[in-house]
Amino acid sequence: MPKRKNRPVQAIFFFKVDKNLIAFHDVGTDRIMLQNKRGNIDTIGLFVNKKYKLCQNQHDLLKFYLHLFDVMILNILMNNNDILRRIRYVFDFNDSKMIAIFSLADHQVTRGQISDWLKKDDDPAHQKCSDNQLAIFLNGLINDKRGKTKWPRPETENHLTNNIIFTKLKIALDLKADDVLEILNLANLSISKHELSAFFRRSNHKHYRECKDQILPNFLKAMQLKYRPGTENISGL
Repeated sequence: MPKRKNRPVQAIFFFKVDKNLIAFHDVGTDRIMLQNKRGNIDTIGLFVNKKYKLCQNQHDLLKFYLHLFDVMILNILMNNNDILRRIRYVFDFNDSKMIAIFSLADHQVTRGQISDWLKKDDDPAHQKCSDNQLAIFLNGLINDKRGKTKWPRPETENHLTNNIIFTKLKIALDLKADDVLEILNLANLSISKHELSAFFRRSNHKHYRECKDQILPNFLKAMQLKYRPGTENISGL
């Protein structure tokens, strides 16, 4: 009679993130999920099972979950204003530099507009940064980092996706695939070169892959670790 294989015990860990949000980790299926008070569930695939198994004690486990939920909450809350704030923080841009970057994309903004975009969401003066405005800024960043006269004028989109934002940042920073993977690794996120290349293909390409919400926030967080080291305990948001 063949020997029966022992199946791994499946454990689910529940954490109350705040009064409206519960997170749980199904170790058996390697799924990380968030459930809000209305019962909606968002599954976050963070490839965490290997790192979970490396936790040797309760202290390691607590650090693991604190990092994990920090990333998960960032995924849910990140919007165009957050992206603008993080890029500004990563490169330590002041208001004049932000205005100059918009100008490099042939778009004029005021110091007041910059200030209102950077305000926290609960500030009465806060103004939403539209997809078009963020696209203009990212195009200006490309011109600032790479030189305006060397490259064709980037398209200014009215609708942005994670893939488009990721691609513009890759171009602006002149990153090769290995560079991007190295930066992602700073945020403890590991993906294959094949998976990464799929993010940068045209949306009608058969190997195109949608860049999910966990990738871009991790890349922005890792940019902070690479380009502004020593600030890992400061969100910049």
